Amino acid sequence: MNNTRTLPSTDSPYALEMGEGEHGHFLNHLATTKVRSGDGSLLSVVEFVAPKGFGPPLHQHEDEDELLIVLDGEIAFRSGDNEFTAGAGGMAYLPRRVPHTFQVLSETARSVSVTSSETGTPLFDQFVETLSVPADEAVLPEPVEIDGGQVAKVGAEHKISILGPPPAPLP
Repeated sequence: MNNTRTLPSTDSPYALEMGEGEHGHFLNHLATTKVRSGDGSLLSVVEFVAPKGFGPPLHQHEDEDELLIVLDGEIAFRSGDNEFTAGAGGMAYLPRRVPHTFQVLSETARSVSVTSSETGTPLFDQFVETLSVPADEAVLPEPVEIDGGQVAKVGAEHKISILGPPPAPLP
């Protein structure tokens, strides 16, 4: 799996193969940035691979809509009062300013998050980069203790409000 250290400029079209992009270990799962916001891009694209039971804290993006496309595995979503599950080929639309979370139900799940902002440049990919440890290979990290206070602080700097804990562990 190729770690592209510098993504191409969004001024011109480009293509990346599966496994290509900027890899990082982000909150105990693998994040691979495919399209970086800025440089004129009004969206960001980050691919995630997460283990069974993984789920982010309940949160909301203040300015960004998120489209999560499930490539492999199965993920349960909660957005506002709605709960739904999506498998490979499914997707979830998570609108800005609506609290949401999700949880991986399968042994692992691979998904792609596409965000766009009503105010111009999305910040989600920058949030991911700030909290990630760069990785040379596209492999899941060994689990580490997560500093929820740091996640909330960095989230606020990127217009993401942390509203509650991650989903409870699966049985």
